[in-house]
Amino acid sequence: MLRTSQRALSSSRTTVLGLPKVLIWGYIGLLLFMIGDGVETSYLPAYFKGELGFAESSVGIIFTAYGVTAAVGAFLAGGLSDLWGPRRVMMLGAMCWAVCHALLLAVAIPLHSYWLILGTYGLRGFGYPLFAYGFMVWIMASAPERQLGKALGWFWFCFTMGYPVLGSTLVSLLKPSIGFYHSLWISLAMITAGALVVLFLVRDRTGFQGLARGAERVGLARTFLGCFTVMFAEPRVGMGAVVRLVNTTSQFGVWVFVPLFLVDRVGFSGQEWASLLIVMMVSNLACVVLFGALGDKWSRRKTVAWLGGVVSALACLALYYVPTAAGHDYPLVAVAVGALGVGMAGYVPLPPLMTAQAPERKGQVMSAYTLGAGASMAFGPLIGTVFIGSLGIGGVLGIYAALHLLSAVLVLCMKAPERSGEVAVVRDGEAVAAARAQ
Repeated sequence: MLRTSQRALSSSRTTVLGLPKVLIWGYIGLLLFMIGDGVETSYLPAYFKGELGFAESSVGIIFTAYGVTAAVGAFLAGGLSDLWGPRRVMMLGAMCWAVCHALLLAVAIPLHSYWLILGTYGLRGFGYPLFAYGFMVWIMASAPERQLGKALGWFWFCFTMGYPVLGSTLVSLLKPSIGFYHSLWISLAMITAGALVVLFLVRDRTGFQGLARGAERVGLARTFLGCFTVMFAEPRVGMGAVVRLVNTTSQFGVWVFVPLFLVDRVGFSGQEWASLLIVMMVSNLACVVLFGALGDKWSRRKTVAWLGGVVSALACLALYYVPTAAGHDYPLVAVAVGALGVGMAGYVPLPPLMTAQAPERKGQVMSAYTLGAGASMAFGPLIGTVFIGSLGIGGVLGIYAALHLLSAVLVLCMKAPERSGEVAVVRDGEAVAAARAQ
C-alpha cells in the first residue's frame, strides 16, 4: 500500500499507448515468461501418459496438485508484495519455477519417477502466479490512476498472448525437429530471459520495497489473515472477489463441457473445436486493451457490468441455443464463442474498482482478487460436474449465465473514485486523494 503522495508522483509519469513508460520492460519480461510457461500447454498431459506410461487418473492428480499450488501462489502474490515488494515476489516466483522445472527435466523425468514428477511439477505451480500477479500489483501501485484500466489491459494482453498463443506456437514449431522433451528446456530459457529482463531493466523504485507503510506494515501471519478478513471488513471487496471468481468460471467450465456437447451431439470435429478456441482467444486479445481504456474514459463499473457480465451471460446462453437451433453451423457458433472471449475481456477494469474500496490495503485487496481467479479454475468444472447429469449442458450454461448477471449486479453496487475528479490535497505532509464517488 502506497502513500498517496507516491500515487500523485506516479500519476505524472508518462505512458506509451497506455503502458507506463517505467514498466515497459516489465511487460516484455512478462510476455517472455508466459511464452515459456505456455510451451507445455498442448502436449504435457499426453507426454506424461504416452511417453512415461502414467494412467489418466495419475496424470489428473499431477495437474490437480499444480492447480492447487497455482491458486495458493496467486493468493500469496498480493500479501507478499505488501511485505517484500512486487519485484522480490516476481523473482521468488521465477526462481521457484526455474529450480522446480530444472529438477523435473534433469532428475524426475529421466528416472520416470511419478512421485518426483508430482512433487517438482506440483511445487512449480507457485512460480507463474507469483511472477505474473506480482507484476500486476506493481502496475496497480505505479501506473497513473487515470490509465489503470488500459495498463491492466496490456497486462492481460501479454499474459494471454504468451501463455496459450505464442507458447503453443513455439512448441509446435520446435517439436518436429528437437522433440517435446528438449522443447521443455527452451521453456526454461524463456522463463530465465523474462526474469532477467525484469531484474535488470525495470528500474521503477515503487516495486523495490514493500508496499505497506508505517502502521499498515504488520507481520507475515497478520498480513495473510488480513487478505481474508478484508473481504468481510470491506464487503465490497468481497463482492469484487466473487465477481472475479465468476469472470473465468464459465471459461474453465466451457473448456471441459462444451466440446463434449458440440462434438458428441452436434457433429463438430475435434479440429473445429480447437479452432473455435482460437476464435475465443483472439477475440479476447482484441478487446482487453480496448475495454481497459474504455473503463478509464467511460466508467469502470459499467464496463465490467455491461460488457463483462451481460455480454458473457448472453454468450453462455448462445453457446447452447445457437447450435441447438442451427445445428452444425460453424460461423454462428464461432460468433457465440467469440462473444464469450469479448465478455471475459469486459472484466479487465475490475482490479482498480476493488482497490478503490480499501485503498490503504492494496496488496491484501489484490490477494482477494487473485484468490477469486485461482478458485475459478476449480469452480467452473465443479458446477458442470454437479449439474450436468440432472440439468444437461443447457442447464449448466444457464447457471454460468445467471452467475454473470449476478456479477453485473454486484459490480453496480461497488463505488470507485472518478479519475477526472481526483485531486491531491496536502495533509500532515502527505498527499491525500480526495474524490467523489462514481
